[in-house]
Amino acid sequence: MRADAAPVKIQFPPDILASLYRVPGAHPVETAMSDVFTRAEVCRLFGMTESRLKYWDQSGFISPSGMQGQRRCYTFQDLIAIRSARALMEHGVSVRRVRRMLQQLQDDLPRTAHPLSQLRICSDGGGVVVVAGERLFEPESGQTVMDFSVDALQQEIVEKLPDRHARVPQRSAFEWYLAGCAFEDDDAAQDMAEAAYLRAIHLDPTLANAYINLGNLRYRQGAPTDARVLYHKAVELDAGSAEAHYNLGFIAFEVGDLRQARECFLKTSFLDPTFADAQFNLGMTLMMLDESSAAKDHFKRYLALESTGQWADIARSRLAEI
Repeated sequence: MRADAAPVKIQFPPDILASLYRVPGAHPVETAMSDVFTRAEVCRLFGMTESRLKYWDQSGFISPSGMQGQRRCYTFQDLIAIRSARALMEHGVSVRRVRRMLQQLQDDLPRTAHPLSQLRICSDGGGVVVVAGERLFEPESGQTVMDFSVDALQQEIVEKLPDRHARVPQRSAFEWYLAGCAFEDDDAAQDMAEAAYLRAIHLDPTLANAYINLGNLRYRQGAPTDARVLYHKAVELDAGSAEAHYNLGFIAFEVGDLRQARECFLKTSFLDPTFADAQFNLGMTLMMLDESSAAKDHFKRYLALESTGQWADIARSRLAEI
Protein backbone atom coordinates (compact mmCIF):
# COMPACT_ATOMS: atom_id res chain seq x y z
CA MET A 1 0.00 0.00 0.00
CA ARG A 2 1.41 3.38 -0.94
CA ALA A 3 2.09 5.22 2.30
CA ASP A 4 1.40 8.58 0.65
CA ALA A 5 -1.62 7.45 -1.34
CA ALA A 6 -4.21 9.19 0.80
CA PRO A 7 -7.83 9.63 -0.31
CA VAL A 8 -7.97 11.67 -3.48
CA LYS A 9 -9.20 15.25 -3.50
CA ILE A 10 -11.11 16.45 -6.57
CA GLN A 11 -8.97 19.20 -8.08
CA PHE A 12 -9.87 21.96 -10.51
CA PRO A 13 -7.50 23.93 -12.75
CA PRO A 14 -6.13 27.08 -11.07
CA ASP A 15 -7.54 29.26 -13.86
CA ILE A 16 -11.06 28.50 -12.64
CA LEU A 17 -10.19 29.51 -9.09
CA ALA A 18 -8.44 32.62 -10.38
CA SER A 19 -11.66 33.66 -12.08
CA LEU A 20 -13.53 33.45 -8.77
CA TYR A 21 -11.00 34.69 -6.22
CA ARG A 22 -9.01 37.89 -6.03
CA VAL A 23 -6.52 36.29 -3.63
CA PRO A 24 -6.36 32.82 -2.05
CA GLY A 25 -9.04 32.56 0.62
CA ALA A 26 -10.89 35.71 -0.48
CA HIS A 27 -14.61 35.76 -1.12
CA PRO A 28 -15.83 34.83 -4.61
CA VAL A 29 -16.54 37.66 -7.00
CA GLU A 30 -20.33 38.08 -6.93
CA THR A 31 -21.75 38.10 -10.48
CA ALA A 32 -24.79 36.68 -12.23
CA MET A 33 -22.74 33.53 -12.66
CA SER A 34 -22.90 32.83 -8.94
CA ASP A 35 -26.57 33.75 -8.52
CA VAL A 36 -29.75 31.69 -8.58
CA PHE A 37 -32.92 32.46 -10.52
CA THR A 38 -36.61 31.81 -9.96
CA ARG A 39 -38.82 30.14 -12.55
CA ALA A 40 -40.55 33.46 -13.22
CA GLU A 41 -37.21 35.17 -13.86
CA VAL A 42 -36.12 32.43 -16.26
CA CYS A 43 -39.39 32.85 -18.17
CA ARG A 44 -38.83 36.62 -18.43
CA LEU A 45 -35.26 36.10 -19.56
CA PHE A 46 -36.00 33.61 -22.34
CA GLY A 47 -39.61 34.52 -23.20
CA MET A 48 -40.87 31.09 -22.13
CA THR A 49 -44.13 30.10 -20.48
CA GLU A 50 -44.03 28.79 -16.92
CA SER A 51 -45.91 25.69 -18.05
CA ARG A 52 -43.13 24.81 -20.53
CA LEU A 53 -40.41 25.31 -17.93
CA LYS A 54 -42.41 23.29 -15.39
CA TYR A 55 -42.85 20.48 -17.91
CA TRP A 56 -39.11 20.41 -18.61
CA ASP A 57 -38.52 20.08 -14.88
CA GLN A 58 -41.11 17.34 -14.33
CA SER A 59 -39.87 15.34 -17.32
CA GLY A 60 -36.26 15.58 -16.14
CA PHE A 61 -35.20 17.45 -19.28
CA ILE A 62 -33.83 20.52 -17.47
CA SER A 63 -34.43 20.95 -13.74
CA PRO A 64 -33.35 23.68 -11.31
CA SER A 65 -30.16 22.54 -9.58
CA GLY A 66 -29.87 25.29 -6.94
CA MET A 67 -31.65 26.17 -3.72
CA GLN A 68 -32.60 29.46 -2.08
CA GLY A 69 -33.89 28.67 1.38
CA GLN A 70 -36.40 25.88 0.82
CA ARG A 71 -37.10 26.86 -2.79
CA ARG A 72 -35.53 25.21 -5.82
CA CYS A 73 -33.95 27.72 -8.17
CA TYR A 74 -32.03 27.75 -11.44
CA THR A 75 -28.28 28.32 -11.43
CA PHE A 76 -26.34 30.15 -14.11
CA GLN A 77 -25.22 26.76 -15.46
CA ASP A 78 -28.90 25.82 -15.75
CA LEU A 79 -29.48 28.99 -17.80
CA ILE A 80 -26.70 27.92 -20.17
CA ALA A 81 -28.47 24.58 -20.61
CA ILE A 82 -31.83 26.27 -21.27
CA ARG A 83 -30.35 28.69 -23.81
CA SER A 84 -28.61 25.78 -25.53
CA ALA A 85 -31.73 23.59 -25.60
CA ARG A 86 -33.89 26.32 -27.11
CA ALA A 87 -31.32 27.13 -29.80
CA LEU A 88 -30.89 23.48 -30.77
CA MET A 89 -34.60 22.68 -30.89
CA GLU A 90 -35.29 25.81 -32.94
CA HIS A 91 -32.98 24.28 -35.55
CA GLY A 92 -34.85 20.98 -35.56
CA VAL A 93 -32.57 18.94 -33.32
CA SER A 94 -34.57 16.14 -31.66
CA VAL A 95 -35.29 16.23 -27.93
CA ARG A 96 -33.43 12.94 -27.47
CA ARG A 97 -30.31 14.34 -29.13
CA VAL A 98 -30.60 17.63 -27.23
CA ARG A 99 -30.81 15.71 -23.96
CA ARG A 100 -27.59 13.88 -24.86
CA MET A 101 -25.87 17.14 -25.81
CA LEU A 102 -26.89 18.78 -22.53
CA GLN A 103 -25.34 15.90 -20.61
CA GLN A 104 -22.17 16.38 -22.65
CA LEU A 105 -22.23 20.10 -21.85
CA GLN A 106 -22.75 19.39 -18.15
CA ASP A 107 -19.70 17.11 -18.20
CA ASP A 108 -17.49 19.52 -20.16
CA LEU A 109 -18.14 22.85 -18.42
CA PRO A 110 -16.46 22.04 -15.06
CA ARG A 111 -13.40 20.63 -16.86
CA THR A 112 -12.48 23.76 -18.80
CA ALA A 113 -9.45 25.68 -17.56
CA HIS A 114 -10.98 29.02 -18.63
CA PRO A 115 -13.31 31.36 -16.71
CA LEU A 116 -16.96 30.96 -17.70
CA SER A 117 -17.10 34.53 -19.03
CA GLN A 118 -14.53 33.63 -21.72
CA LEU A 119 -16.47 30.66 -23.10
CA ARG A 120 -18.76 30.16 -26.08
CA ILE A 121 -21.20 27.28 -26.46
CA CYS A 122 -21.32 25.99 -30.03
CA SER A 123 -22.95 23.17 -31.96
CA ASP A 124 -23.38 21.90 -35.50
CA GLY A 125 -26.36 19.79 -34.50
CA GLY A 126 -24.32 16.66 -34.00
CA GLY A 127 -22.60 17.58 -30.74
CA VAL A 128 -21.94 20.49 -28.44
CA VAL A 129 -18.52 22.12 -27.97
CA VAL A 130 -17.22 24.53 -25.33
CA VAL A 131 -14.97 27.03 -27.13
CA ALA A 132 -12.55 29.29 -25.24
CA GLY A 133 -11.63 32.86 -26.10
CA GLU A 134 -11.34 33.84 -29.75
CA ARG A 135 -10.81 30.31 -31.03
CA LEU A 136 -12.86 29.58 -34.13
CA PHE A 137 -15.57 26.94 -34.14
CA GLU A 138 -15.37 24.76 -37.24
CA PRO A 139 -18.54 22.64 -37.54
CA GLU A 140 -17.96 19.19 -38.98
CA SER A 141 -21.26 19.36 -40.85
CA GLY A 142 -20.38 22.75 -42.33
CA GLN A 143 -23.34 24.40 -40.59
CA THR A 144 -23.41 26.15 -37.22
CA VAL A 145 -26.76 25.81 -35.46
CA MET A 146 -25.69 27.38 -32.16
CA ASP A 147 -22.95 29.80 -31.13
CA PHE A 148 -23.43 32.07 -28.13
CA SER A 149 -21.04 33.51 -25.59
CA VAL A 150 -21.53 32.99 -21.88
CA ASP A 151 -20.66 36.63 -21.28
CA ALA A 152 -23.48 37.72 -23.61
CA LEU A 153 -25.91 35.66 -21.56
CA GLN A 154 -24.69 37.41 -18.43
CA GLN A 155 -25.24 40.81 -20.05
CA GLU A 156 -28.72 39.75 -21.12
CA ILE A 157 -29.54 38.99 -17.49
CA VAL A 158 -28.45 42.50 -16.50
CA GLU A 159 -30.64 44.05 -19.22
CA LYS A 160 -33.77 41.92 -18.84
CA LEU A 161 -33.70 41.49 -15.05
CA PRO A 162 -32.53 44.93 -13.85
CA ASP A 163 -34.30 44.59 -10.51
CA ARG A 164 -31.80 41.91 -9.50
CA HIS A 165 -29.16 44.59 -8.86
CA ALA A 166 -31.02 45.60 -5.73
CA ARG A 167 -30.55 42.15 -4.23
CA VAL A 168 -27.53 40.49 -2.67
CA PRO A 169 -26.37 37.83 -5.14
CA GLN A 170 -26.48 34.25 -3.95
CA ARG A 171 -23.53 31.96 -4.53
CA SER A 172 -24.34 28.72 -6.27
CA ALA A 173 -23.48 25.29 -4.90
CA PHE A 174 -20.64 25.04 -7.40
CA GLU A 175 -19.22 28.40 -6.22
CA TRP A 176 -19.27 27.18 -2.60
CA TYR A 177 -17.65 23.93 -3.69
CA LEU A 178 -14.82 25.83 -5.40
CA ALA A 179 -14.44 27.98 -2.28
CA GLY A 180 -13.97 24.79 -0.27
CA CYS A 181 -11.26 23.65 -2.69
CA ALA A 182 -9.41 26.94 -2.22
CA PHE A 183 -9.73 26.95 1.57
CA GLU A 184 -8.63 23.32 1.78
CA ASP A 185 -5.21 24.26 0.40
CA ASP A 186 -4.66 26.46 3.49
CA ASP A 187 -3.97 24.46 6.66
CA ALA A 188 -5.35 27.31 8.75
CA ALA A 189 -8.66 27.38 6.88
CA GLN A 190 -9.84 23.78 7.19
CA ASP A 191 -12.94 24.77 9.17
CA MET A 192 -13.83 27.24 6.42
CA ALA A 193 -13.34 24.53 3.81
CA GLU A 194 -15.68 22.20 5.68
CA ALA A 195 -18.29 24.95 6.03
CA ALA A 196 -18.06 25.71 2.31
CA TYR A 197 -18.55 22.05 1.33
CA LEU A 198 -21.51 21.75 3.72
CA ARG A 199 -23.04 24.88 2.19
CA ALA A 200 -22.53 23.46 -1.31
CA ILE A 201 -24.28 20.23 -0.31
CA HIS A 202 -27.13 22.21 1.26
CA LEU A 203 -27.65 24.10 -2.00
CA ASP A 204 -27.19 21.03 -4.20
CA PRO A 205 -27.55 17.68 -2.42
CA THR A 206 -26.49 15.90 -5.63
CA LEU A 207 -23.01 17.48 -5.89
CA ALA A 208 -20.95 14.29 -5.55
CA ASN A 209 -17.54 15.99 -5.59
CA ALA A 210 -18.44 18.02 -2.49
CA TYR A 211 -19.13 14.79 -0.59
CA ILE A 212 -15.76 13.38 -1.70
CA ASN A 213 -13.75 16.38 -0.54
CA LEU A 214 -15.74 16.67 2.68
CA GLY A 215 -15.01 12.99 3.26
CA ASN A 216 -11.31 13.67 2.84
CA LEU A 217 -11.49 16.41 5.46
CA ARG A 218 -13.25 14.09 7.90
CA TYR A 219 -10.67 11.38 7.20
CA ARG A 220 -7.81 13.74 8.01
CA GLN A 221 -9.64 14.78 11.17
CA GLY A 222 -9.50 11.17 12.34
CA ALA A 223 -13.07 10.20 11.47
CA PRO A 224 -12.76 7.43 8.83
CA THR A 225 -16.28 6.17 9.54
CA ASP A 226 -17.72 9.57 8.63
CA ALA A 227 -15.50 9.65 5.56
CA ARG A 228 -16.74 6.24 4.44
CA VAL A 229 -20.37 7.38 4.71
CA LEU A 230 -19.61 10.45 2.59
CA TYR A 231 -17.76 8.42 -0.05
CA HIS A 232 -20.68 5.97 -0.25
CA LYS A 233 -23.02 8.92 -0.77
CA ALA A 234 -20.79 10.18 -3.58
CA VAL A 235 -20.93 6.75 -5.27
CA GLU A 236 -24.70 6.72 -4.86
CA LEU A 237 -24.88 10.07 -6.65
CA ASP A 238 -22.18 9.35 -9.25
CA ALA A 239 -21.41 5.67 -9.76
CA GLY A 240 -18.80 6.67 -12.32
CA SER A 241 -16.62 8.56 -9.83
CA ALA A 242 -13.26 6.78 -9.84
CA GLU A 243 -12.10 8.94 -6.92
CA ALA A 244 -14.99 7.90 -4.66
CA HIS A 245 -14.45 4.19 -5.35
CA TYR A 246 -10.71 4.59 -4.78
CA ASN A 247 -11.20 6.35 -1.45
CA LEU A 248 -13.55 3.59 -0.28
CA GLY A 249 -10.88 1.06 -1.27
CA PHE A 250 -8.23 3.00 0.62
CA ILE A 251 -10.26 2.92 3.84
CA ALA A 252 -11.18 -0.75 3.37
CA PHE A 253 -7.48 -1.60 2.98
CA GLU A 254 -6.61 0.35 6.12
CA VAL A 255 -9.08 -1.62 8.26
CA GLY A 256 -7.96 -4.95 6.77
CA ASP A 257 -10.99 -5.63 4.58
CA LEU A 258 -8.86 -6.74 1.64
CA ARG A 259 -11.67 -8.25 -0.42
CA GLN A 260 -13.66 -5.04 -0.26
CA ALA A 261 -10.51 -3.06 -1.06
CA ARG A 262 -9.91 -5.28 -4.08
CA GLU A 263 -13.43 -4.66 -5.40
CA CYS A 264 -13.12 -0.91 -4.95
CA PHE A 265 -9.69 -0.69 -6.59
CA LEU A 266 -10.88 -2.92 -9.45
CA LYS A 267 -13.83 -0.59 -10.01
CA THR A 268 -11.51 2.41 -9.94
CA SER A 269 -9.11 0.91 -12.48
CA PHE A 270 -12.06 0.00 -14.72
CA LEU A 271 -13.45 3.54 -14.59
CA ASP A 272 -10.03 5.17 -15.02
CA PRO A 273 -7.25 2.88 -16.29
CA THR A 274 -4.78 5.79 -15.92
CA PHE A 275 -5.35 6.06 -12.14
CA ALA A 276 -1.80 5.04 -11.17
CA ASP A 277 -2.29 4.80 -7.39
CA ALA A 278 -5.26 2.49 -7.90
CA GLN A 279 -3.13 0.17 -10.06
CA PHE A 280 -0.36 0.06 -7.44
CA ASN A 281 -2.66 -0.47 -4.47
CA LEU A 282 -4.66 -3.09 -6.34
CA GLY A 283 -1.41 -4.95 -6.99
CA MET A 284 -0.50 -4.80 -3.29
CA THR A 285 -3.98 -5.94 -2.26
CA LEU A 286 -3.95 -8.87 -4.67
CA MET A 287 -0.55 -9.99 -3.39
CA MET A 288 -1.87 -10.01 0.17
CA LEU A 289 -4.79 -12.11 -1.05
CA ASP A 290 -2.34 -14.59 -2.64
CA GLU A 291 -3.45 -13.60 -6.13
CA SER A 292 0.05 -12.90 -7.38
CA SER A 293 -0.66 -13.58 -11.05
CA ALA A 294 -3.33 -10.88 -11.14
CA ALA A 295 -1.15 -8.55 -9.05
CA LYS A 296 1.59 -8.81 -11.65
CA ASP A 297 -0.61 -7.25 -14.34
CA HIS A 298 -1.46 -4.25 -12.18
CA PHE A 299 2.13 -3.58 -11.13
CA LYS A 300 3.03 -3.56 -14.83
CA ARG A 301 0.22 -1.12 -15.54
CA TYR A 302 1.44 1.10 -12.72
CA LEU A 303 4.96 1.14 -14.14
CA ALA A 304 3.59 2.03 -17.57
CA LEU A 305 2.02 5.09 -15.93
CA GLU A 306 4.75 5.93 -13.37
CA SER A 307 8.13 4.57 -14.43
CA THR A 308 10.32 6.45 -11.93
CA GLY A 309 10.35 7.17 -8.22
CA GLN A 310 10.19 5.29 -4.93
CA TRP A 311 6.92 3.54 -5.66
CA ALA A 312 8.05 2.47 -9.12
CA ASP A 313 11.07 0.83 -7.46
CA ILE A 314 8.76 -0.97 -5.02
CA ALA A 315 6.55 -2.14 -7.88
CA ARG A 316 9.60 -3.59 -9.66
CA SER A 317 10.71 -5.37 -6.49
CA ARG A 318 7.23 -6.89 -6.10
CA LEU A 319 7.32 -8.07 -9.70
CA ALA A 320 10.67 -9.72 -9.03
CA GLU A 321 9.11 -11.62 -6.13
CA ILE A 322 6.27 -13.04 -8.22
